[in-house]
Amino acid sequence: MRQERKREHVESYLKTEYVGDNLFKDIYIENNSLPGINFEEIDTKVSFLGKTVDFPLMINAMTGGADELSSINEDLARIARDFNIPMAVGSQKIGIEYPECKESFKIARDILGKDGILIGNLSANASLEELEEASSMIDADAMQLHLNVCQEMFMDEGDRNFKDIEKNIEYLSKNYEKPIIIKEVGFGISATVSKKLTKLGINHIDIAGTGGTNFIEIEDMRNFNKDYSDMYHWGIPTAKALIDCKRENPDNFYISSGGVNNADSIIKSFILGANFTAISGEVLRYLMHGGFDEAEKYVEDIIEKSKIIMMLLGVKKIKDLKNVNYTLTGRLKELIQK
Repeated sequence: MRQERKREHVESYLKTEYVGDNLFKDIYIENNSLPGINFEEIDTKVSFLGKTVDFPLMINAMTGGADELSSINEDLARIARDFNIPMAVGSQKIGIEYPECKESFKIARDILGKDGILIGNLSANASLEELEEASSMIDADAMQLHLNVCQEMFMDEGDRNFKDIEKNIEYLSKNYEKPIIIKEVGFGISATVSKKLTKLGINHIDIAGTGGTNFIEIEDMRNFNKDYSDMYHWGIPTAKALIDCKRENPDNFYISSGGVNNADSIIKSFILGANFTAISGEVLRYLMHGGFDEAEKYVEDIIEKSKIIMMLLGVKKIKDLKNVNYTLTGRLKELIQK
């Protein structure tokens, strides 16, 4: 069932039509006609999980398990290697349950080598034994634990019991030796949840707000007996989630994802205080519709355009983007003021 579900998730995503709003359009930044820097001096290298990457963009968790999905992870790992950026694999539960599926995850480490950053993925309900097995499977630099309550509630075969998940996260954070990243799957981490996670020992959070992959729509496409289209809007827009979380717990390490699929939203993420950014669905769409070369060109263009925006702002390093002035407008301003 898990193998078939993973295939259906990829196939359904490629058919999705609903486009949410991450509200980055409501962030106004001004052009700097006197930047005072040389474009060649712009340096986008940052440190992440103890290693240096060339640009703070991660190819986020997507898939793995079935034979045909192994080639997706292979191509994504090649892109991550070519640009020296991190990659996260999809949920490894299937690799734990079915040993024959492990290779579809291991292949990413084979391609990235020991110097590349590879992040594993399991549910936040996973046991410590499962977490350690998944980590060992790919020699992970860190593990993502995903919060997918919303997705599970719209899945016929989905989990319904999340009663003890906070206790489990706290236990795992105390007993797993490598960093843990708590990751939403596209409906946003609120300031309240961010505060709770901090108390549970978590300081790496992928906010994954609305505006990107919509798992309510994906699960709705798998379910022919019900119509959940009136719920597609559910969630916290990425820009709002980032602002709220950063204000509530400014010292946490925040990864901005959720429709963060162009240079504008990436740079604005850093201006709002994100430490890193991540893409998933859009690079998958380029890969499946245009092939490896088109997907790689897409990532190359994002990085190049991000550097151009930095030039237009007069900023030489990623860390200095947090000092850029901005103005909130429209719906985002209304939500933040409440």
